[in-house]
Amino acid sequence: MDEVPVESAAGPDGGTQPSRERGLKRFLRRLAAGRDELEAEELQKSTGQEGATPIAGCAERTRACVAGTLRTVTLRPRGGAPALEAELYDGTDVISLVWLGRRKIAGIDPGRRLRAEGLVSVQDGRKTMFNPRYELRGGA
Repeated sequence: MDEVPVESAAGPDGGTQPSRERGLKRFLRRLAAGRDELEAEELQKSTGQEGATPIAGCAERTRACVAGTLRTVTLRPRGGAPALEAELYDGTDVISLVWLGRRKIAGIDPGRRLRAEGLVSVQDGRKTMFNPRYELRGGA
């Protein structure tokens, strides 16, 4: 039998220099990054694991599934009726989740992880989902 040469991922000295360099670069980048950058990176990673679409990639008038962390939750009347509004951040962008006719929803609190599905619209220049279907994830 003829032997077939196998290429190695090792560097010229037989070590794993390329992977060490990548690890060092990643470590230095994380060390220099701010808290917000690290949080955004972590959220983007977890969003992908949940099978959700990044908010930045959501187009108007399309159904989407998004996941992230609730930043704010406020009661804002719309047209004289109560409306609970929450700002969901996934590391790429923000989307407003609005539940019409609601004053409070148990578990919808700032810092809570959430996955939401609904029709994306743009209201006052901001991406918005009205009455989305939602699923609460790990706590704050």
